[in-house]
Amino acid sequence: MITQFKEVPDYVAAFRATGEVTKKDYEEILIPVVEDKLSHHQKVNLLYDLGQDFKGFTAGAMWDDTKVGFKHLKRWDKIAMVTDVPWLRNTVQCLGFIMPGKVKVFHNKEFEEARNWVSAN
Repeated sequence: MITQFKEVPDYVAAFRATGEVTKKDYEEILIPVVEDKLSHHQKVNLLYDLGQDFKGFTAGAMWDDTKVGFKHLKRWDKIAMVTDVPWLRNTVQCLGFIMPGKVKVFHNKEFEEARNWVSAN
């Protein structure tokens, strides 16, 4: 499941993933929020918290994640990923170099630091 949290500036799309994340979560929550933010801002920051309760992605969710990321590739300013899941940390760190914006990976205990970083201009 994906939930949006709104305790961030308007130019930040912030989400928390718990349990299993599905294609429906992307289509009904994440993608509409990102599209709305991009309709109001030239560049958007992303905070994605995949904390202790996160169990994984369905194949459809992973495909939608890839599509939304690349569709707006040049419109991401900062991306903060919060997770202790090794394969996610490694993937984001390895692929972060193709992103034109800044990408940082934070441990679960560093959530507040991630929120502060992605919220700062």
